[in-house]
Order: sequence, then C-alpha cells, then structure tokens
Amino acid sequence: MTVPLIDAARAAQQRAARAALAVGPAHPLARLLLAAAALAATAAWDAGHRVTDIHPARRHHRERRVRA
Repeated sequence: MTVPLIDAARAAQQRAARAALAVGPAHPLARLLLAAAALAATAAWDAGHRVTDIHPARRHHRERRVRA
C-alpha cells in the first residue's frame, strides 16, 4: 500500500523526467516540473518517508550475483 505523498512524488518525478527528455532539461517547463518534483519529494521526506519509498530498488538490482 502506498501513501498519497509517495504517489505524488513518483508522479511528479515521472512528469519531470518525461518533459526533460522531450524538450530538454533547460526548457522552462521542464525546469518548473523538476522543481515541483523536488518539492513533492521534500514533502514526502519531511513526513518521514525514505528515498527508497519513492524509488524502490528494481528486481534485477536485488538479484545481482557477486562476482568472484
């Protein structure tokens, strides 16, 4: 189960990333969305959530084998 702050932070980050890819990170819209994503992540952090709550580890990272 997710929390609304986590959902908002994830959605804001995804919108910002898509805008940055589409128009470039220096575009005013992309910069605005990146700032909104930062504010959403800060609100989640201030509420006591960890970064891993917003960005959980991917499955293939957890199953990586250690090389000898």
